Amino acid sequence: MLVQDRIAVDQALAFRLDGHYLARRSPPGSMLRAAGACGIQNTPPGSAALSLHARVEGLTPGDVERALDIDKTLMQTFSLRGAAYVSPTADAAVFTRGVLPGDEDSMRFFIRGAGPAFDKAGMSAAEAVRLTSDAVLEVLDGRALPKSELAVELADRVAERLSPGQLEAWRSPGGYAPRQPLGEAIVRFCLYVNALEGSFCFVTRRNAAHFVRTDQWLGAPLSEADPQEARAGLARRYISCYGPSTPEHFSEWVGISLAGASNAWEPMAKELVEVDFEGRKAWIREPDLPRLMSPREPEGTRFLPPHDPYLQMRDRATLIPDKGLRRLIWRAVGNPGIVLYKGRPVAMWRPQKKGKTLGISIEQFAPLAQAERSDIEAEATTLPPFKGCTKADVGFKSL
Repeated sequence: MLVQDRIAVDQALAFRLDGHYLARRSPPGSMLRAAGACGIQNTPPGSAALSLHARVEGLTPGDVERALDIDKTLMQTFSLRGAAYVSPTADAAVFTRGVLPGDEDSMRFFIRGAGPAFDKAGMSAAEAVRLTSDAVLEVLDGRALPKSELAVELADRVAERLSPGQLEAWRSPGGYAPRQPLGEAIVRFCLYVNALEGSFCFVTRRNAAHFVRTDQWLGAPLSEADPQEARAGLARRYISCYGPSTPEHFSEWVGISLAGASNAWEPMAKELVEVDFEGRKAWIREPDLPRLMSPREPEGTRFLPPHDPYLQMRDRATLIPDKGLRRLIWRAVGNPGIVLYKGRPVAMWRPQKKGKTLGISIEQFAPLAQAERSDIEAEATTLPPFKGCTKADVGFKSL
């Protein structure tokens, strides 16, 4: 591996913006390519459409709905860090099998917080996942269920296969939610892993997410994929969007252990070039070097939702150097969105629906020039349809 010159922060950010399709909007018809760059988190529901709107010229909410519900070229399921993600159906293996934990320690790491529940029930994580996996296919056969109903039925179905000792613990209070038995809590945890097996995905029914069997939704099972190959593919997509980076940051982004991340990193070792980024070792794929060395100049205004993929970079200080500002942006709950102006984060934003009017509150990090405000306000007027509104009421204020 060759060591290149020191990579500047602005250079790295321009590379990342381009990898995320945020330097320039892509032409109409490129939605699947943009979604497949590194997947799109859909938290809260509807965020994925906003993220894709920031990346694709002329994209409408109907385009995303059609791809998810009719064409089925996009698929939604649990993926990175156990979050709901939208990705191209053709790339499903990368965003499911590529995240799938392969052993007991990996499973417990991925669904942190579940360990005491497994121990109390007298079973391993692997056993609980296997039992839930079998039950999911049975319970969802020909049906679409919300998570709450699915969990109750799964817990009852798994209970039929437990030993007397396990059954007593299974039916005892779980301690995770009021009046929720331990077994129901366990199957809820297991669903985050079961989703990565590709057995189910989400569809929208009555304005709420419902779980369906993937094979029945598509009319055929997902193509088989080797988990190691899928994870290596995920690592390649990661570093093309977030490079220069490290296995440590990749592990945080996926939600897997460092050992698991290193295993995924290894197959692309010969493709990697070591660079000096902010005084530390980091890596970039050799095919991406031309784009890193001569990144495209970012243009335009983008409104990113709170969990947009671009905001999922693990070295947050690279994007937002001010520590106090980082605390305002990345919170435990209630994160704001971010406004990019020519690639620079210039403000936070929050929407508030008032009938058919979408209130958009913009908190600028520093005073904006009139031309900048005008461009930002013009972009804000494109957002109402993504929130079921017809017009925008845009307000600016300073932090």
